Amino acid sequence: MKHLLSPLDLSVDEIDGLIAVAEDIARSPEKYRHVCDGKKLATCFYEPSTRTRLSFESAMLSLGGSVLGFSSADSSSAAKGESVADTARTIACYADIIAMRHPKEGAPMVASLRSPIPIINAGDGGHQHPTQTLTDLLTIHMEKGHLDNLTIGLCGDLKFGRTVHSLITALSRYPGIRFVLISPDELRVPGFVRDGVLYKNDIPFEEHDSLEAALPKLDILYMTRVQRERFFNEEDYIRLKDRYILTIEKMSLARPEMIVMHPMPRVNEISVEVDDDPRAVYFKQTQYGVYIRMALIMNLLGLEA
Repeated sequence: MKHLLSPLDLSVDEIDGLIAVAEDIARSPEKYRHVCDGKKLATCFYEPSTRTRLSFESAMLSLGGSVLGFSSADSSSAAKGESVADTARTIACYADIIAMRHPKEGAPMVASLRSPIPIINAGDGGHQHPTQTLTDLLTIHMEKGHLDNLTIGLCGDLKFGRTVHSLITALSRYPGIRFVLISPDELRVPGFVRDGVLYKNDIPFEEHDSLEAALPKLDILYMTRVQRERFFNEEDYIRLKDRYILTIEKMSLARPEMIVMHPMPRVNEISVEVDDDPRAVYFKQTQYGVYIRMALIMNLLGLEA
């Protein structure tokens, strides 16, 4: 049995295999409509989510399976003090696989140590978000045709952004990758990413506080929101929340082939007028998330079409 807690739980070959299956699902979804007949996915979400939770549910339903679970800690026995390990062992009596989101870093790993069924980390605090990373990798592959020799700009909240941490970790294993990190000093990439991934693996990167200066260099711009829920005080959030806003005028500085990605939800860091630019792929990215989660569920359950 295998869990998915971090992008590093999958080899590059395994990621490439998942992407190949996801692309086949996108082409021929009817082949996969009954792969998970009789199987159940439990979505255990201890903090709010729209895209990730519904994407998992859509993925399982599209495979012919069924879904149960909860969408907040208040609606589970966590409100009574039950541990995540006990919750996982209990839910294993009802389901075949669990997707878990938790505000505490490492909670899905704790659950996996006691769970007799596969655990998928659907986001743990500011740490990792591996299925969003798989979504991002599929999006890049679908839109660019490859995952190597790319310059990726990551903009916004790079300190607390678990999607950023996971994406840097995953893409660092592909050749010819360069990162441009765009953030204010207060929201720079944390040391465990800078030292433990970038410096450790000799990945070229540069840091900027100006989006305009970075845009002409990029093959991909990955925008993120400044996350109010990760801040300890409201003043810092208000001061930083509108630091970077992508507009049509700024898009004119970018290459014609650059794509714009965003893990969503968007607040106001991308103007709605950018949505009509063909380089904006963030809503397509949301759709790709269903395909890659279908491929992952099949993989962890040992199923094939």
